[in-house]
Parts: sequence; C-alpha cells; structure tokens
Amino acid sequence: MAVKIRLNRMGAKKNPFYRIVVADSRAPRDGRFIEILGNYDPNKQPAVVSIDEAKAIDWMNKGAQPTDTVKNLLSKQGIMAKFAEAKAKK
Repeated sequence: MAVKIRLNRMGAKKNPFYRIVVADSRAPRDGRFIEILGNYDPNKQPAVVSIDEAKAIDWMNKGAQPTDTVKNLLSKQGIMAKFAEAKAKK
C-alpha cells in the first residue's frame, strides 16, 4: 500500500481550507484518510500552517511520501531538514 502525505480540501466555495492528512494513494482527494497531521489556511496573510512535527516525521520514517505542495510546506516549517538530519544519523 502506497501511503502519501497530502492535502484534503475543506471549506466553502472560493474559500479553501486544507487539512494535511496521511492517506492511501488510491483514495480520492477528499475521501478516506488514515490520520490528520495538521492544517493549512492559505486565505490568511501570512498563510497559517500548523503541523504536528512528531507525527509527520514518524510517518515519513514509515515510508509515507509527501506530495510536492506538502513537501514545500514541511520545508518552510523546518520539518524536512529535521527528517533528513534524523535519517543521516541512522
């Protein structure tokens, strides 16, 4: 089973709000997911991003692949650097 860390769209029409979730890659975008890792609100200035760092690193250690957008959000939060550092220590 290929697991992805990706965005799940919520909110009203023309007013998106996203959850950062861990889901099976075959599941629909807004369908079933395994776990919620955080939120992303692009409507606020600056954009609000809250991610559970420990859960995100744990899922990536288990083999979950973040999508390009989520990878960018994780990098801005410094989580990708911590993941790479932890992986290098192993």
